[in-house]
Amino acid sequence: MVVTSKKIDPRAKAVSGLPRPKTPAHVIQNDAEAIAVAATIAARIRPGAAQRDAERIWPVDELEAYSQSGLWSINVPRSYGGPEVSYATLAKVIEIVSAADPSIGQITQNHLGIVAAIRTVAAEDQKEILFREVLHGTRFGNAFSEFGSKRAADFETTFEDAGDHVVVTGRKFYSTGALLAHLVPIVAVDGEGRAWYAIADRNADGLTVIDDWSGFGQRTTLSGTVILDRVRVPKTHLIPGWKGYAEPSADGAIFQLIQVAVDTGIARAAIEDTVAFVQTKSRAWIDSGRDRASDDPYTIQAVGGLTVRLHAAQALQDLAGHAVDRAVDAPNADTVAAAQIATAEAKILSTEIAIEATNKLFELAGTRATLAEHNLDRHWRNARTHTLHDPVRWKYAIVGNHALNGVNPPFHAWS
Repeated sequence: MVVTSKKIDPRAKAVSGLPRPKTPAHVIQNDAEAIAVAATIAARIRPGAAQRDAERIWPVDELEAYSQSGLWSINVPRSYGGPEVSYATLAKVIEIVSAADPSIGQITQNHLGIVAAIRTVAAEDQKEILFREVLHGTRFGNAFSEFGSKRAADFETTFEDAGDHVVVTGRKFYSTGALLAHLVPIVAVDGEGRAWYAIADRNADGLTVIDDWSGFGQRTTLSGTVILDRVRVPKTHLIPGWKGYAEPSADGAIFQLIQVAVDTGIARAAIEDTVAFVQTKSRAWIDSGRDRASDDPYTIQAVGGLTVRLHAAQALQDLAGHAVDRAVDAPNADTVAAAQIATAEAKILSTEIAIEATNKLFELAGTRATLAEHNLDRHWRNARTHTLHDPVRWKYAIVGNHALNGVNPPFHAWS
């Protein structure tokens, strides 16, 4: 199969990675602390979110504070010294952070997904090494997707066995978090076409990350092209990702659940900004007979509808998180399918309320809300960009086929 490479903008630059943290990250003790710390981090990153989006400023300090807070190790198993919070709590953490800055919320996604995959498929000695890294504050980025393949699961990146290490060659795009990661998990296939995670050092020889992400939303997710020119990866860091989909596991549902939480966070932020703008800046419509826009009966009704649908999305997200917990604790065809279905349902509502709320913001807030100084269009741009992951039309099909025909969802990393 011939894959068309993405052309790189000549103005884009290769970027070196950051050093590992000098001091160990905090280790969170329980679910309640995870939620409290997430609220603290959200309060820190929210004030500069609009400017970072407008000027595409990298969230370097914000990301460091976030990963050192302990929230990046919350799904490390207790047996390895981690908090192992509920996945319902993990999703709420991502929602809270994403409501403050969804680009930063999305950066966490692949890191936490890789932590889950390590738990599922890594050898014992690999878990000891990699979980120790995560608890110290090491950040995983990703180099999964390839730009020109016919399907998301088609990979041309390969590795060669070279004794105590492997050599990886290929090219990636949509590499969220790779620019400022410490380790970059690369999806590469072996001679049998099986996908592995080759977890390379961010500054390894031959590993180049290009700052060329040009999407109109999620502008500071630290993504870009990753070029892999015979990158050496020790076998201690070569994880058989394919095994996570050879037998029932919650790995795919976990990746999806985090996507859900990002979109729920975007919707939450849009509704909060709608309410604040209507209360303080919008004018009442001439025919309403009201002095304040917030007393307009149609606006009240619309905000009520948005709030109800947001709460419904949050409830389904919570149910999906608990279904994932059950699948992690006892993985089998039934528990995994239940987690997939619950997550698909949550994905549908989180997508729809994110799009609706970010669009409705302007209708309810009025023309003033479109002024560049407010940068409120970032909510819609972020929602429209992020909800393109894993199309909802297929989530409806999964839910409907299961309800109507008893067919379990397809089993892969996008389901």
